[in-house]
Amino acid sequence: MNVPLALGTRRVLRPVALAVAIALAVAMACVMLIARAGAATTFAQRCGIHFCFNGKTFYFAGANTYDVFTYGGSWGDTETTYMDKARIDAHFTHLQADKVTVLRLWMFSHESWHGFEPSKGVYNDQQFALFDYVIQSAKAHNVMLIPVFENYWEAYGGIDTRLAWEGLTGGHPGRAKFFNKQQCPGCFTSYKNYITYALNRVNHYSGIRYKDEPAIFAWELMNEPRYQDVSQAENTSGATLRAWVDEMGAHVKSIDSNHLLGAGLEGHESRYGFGGNEGNPFVFIHQSPSIDFTSAHPYPTEGWAGLDIPRTKTLIRAWIADSHNVVGKPFYMGEWNVHSDWSNWWSQIYTDFEAAGGDGSGFWWYKDGSGGGGFDTTFGAAQLNVFRQHSANMIAKSAGTPPTSSPTSAPSPSVSPSPSVSPSPSVSPSPSGSSSCQVSYKVDSTWGGGFNATVTVRNTGSTTFSNWVLTFTAPSGVSLGNGWNATWSFAAPTFTVRAPAWAPNLAPAANWAPAFTGNGPSSPAPTGFKLNGLTCAVVAA
Repeated sequence: MNVPLALGTRRVLRPVALAVAIALAVAMACVMLIARAGAATTFAQRCGIHFCFNGKTFYFAGANTYDVFTYGGSWGDTETTYMDKARIDAHFTHLQADKVTVLRLWMFSHESWHGFEPSKGVYNDQQFALFDYVIQSAKAHNVMLIPVFENYWEAYGGIDTRLAWEGLTGGHPGRAKFFNKQQCPGCFTSYKNYITYALNRVNHYSGIRYKDEPAIFAWELMNEPRYQDVSQAENTSGATLRAWVDEMGAHVKSIDSNHLLGAGLEGHESRYGFGGNEGNPFVFIHQSPSIDFTSAHPYPTEGWAGLDIPRTKTLIRAWIADSHNVVGKPFYMGEWNVHSDWSNWWSQIYTDFEAAGGDGSGFWWYKDGSGGGGFDTTFGAAQLNVFRQHSANMIAKSAGTPPTSSPTSAPSPSVSPSPSVSPSPSVSPSPSGSSSCQVSYKVDSTWGGGFNATVTVRNTGSTTFSNWVLTFTAPSGVSLGNGWNATWSFAAPTFTVRAPAWAPNLAPAANWAPAFTGNGPSSPAPTGFKLNGLTCAVVAA
């Protein structure tokens, strides 16, 4: 969410042949629809102008809780203080009780507090571990997620930070340089690197890579991107932003063919009478081949918008019509709310949204804890009675249903090295390791006098390692700062890593990824990895 700048600153066959041609066209359309819907799958899909599961139309009522990734202290032990599992679970319990089917949330921050990427190319494993738990809690409460990769606005650093990494200034209109490959090639590289890392992230609870996680409903490239006020021609055409969406969308799809992808647009445009031309025209941007659905964020009672209920209905219907009839994709009202009179507004807007064929909604925002008022909606708010009925109506319209699931501590049997742009010492494969276990070692980040590293251990045998214990020998000058995802201890020169209480066993084909902060040099790598006394083969990370 954000508000726009002042409007003044922006935006001949014969009958038989014809019958044959029509028949062929219908047949081809059916084939294409079947191909697009795909075989039986647990992932959300697009079937023409609607969302679907296994070829059956799916509608949903959702919300935003952008800050779930901040639930925890952002310090100390990952499992007990860095994340607040009780707070995360309590929030998802409330979401489930109020029939929130899909939750949109941030998966970005460049701050030191709860930062996913606090400095260029350095990815915070503790923060991603917290997001691992968010996914697990969502699954346990049958809530699907739409994580957003980056922010156009300055909150949590946004693209201004990526520009600063390349020696460029942000703000308005400076941050438009982020989308121009000639002006900021490094911005393209760092953004792609982050997406590559995130999509290949292995959830340390489930062992499932994010790109293979059915609890993810869709991804969004960015929160409210625009290429505004570089020129009047660009404000109208959207050519530069469309080129960026094309390239980044193709990058996401080259890694993750399972999930839907959105651009994250607000839907501002002069022709809609909502905002101005901001270099992100609704139809043209959403026609990008890798984008699966359209989006808009109506805030009708903002001073710059000034819409009443009838005009808001007309606006939303215009977006739905363009989505279905021109773009040919589902419409997701990814944010919306009003400052007061919520039950009246929500009742009328949701009723009309359903009648007009809107595919998914997401109010801004479902805040945890107490408070409320304005755009803050908290558990027990009167307007949630209206929302629950809206959700029930959307579910009743749906022929397809998402699979219900719950988190599991059994990791995925399919594990491959996770990409990282962080430095890692060279590790040569062990020629004489046990056939029962395998270890990879990766330095995640370094600084003067210390480093973070992940040790991924895999059971390559046929029997379970119960109450497993991993040991390895530290290089000279290295000691333990702290560790997570296991119980760590150190008696020079030996590190001892014991299975956490919540996952004491390592089944065949399963893996676990404990991580630690080391004092001393990050290179060379440790040696002598043993699991329950058996020497493990070492493989490159």
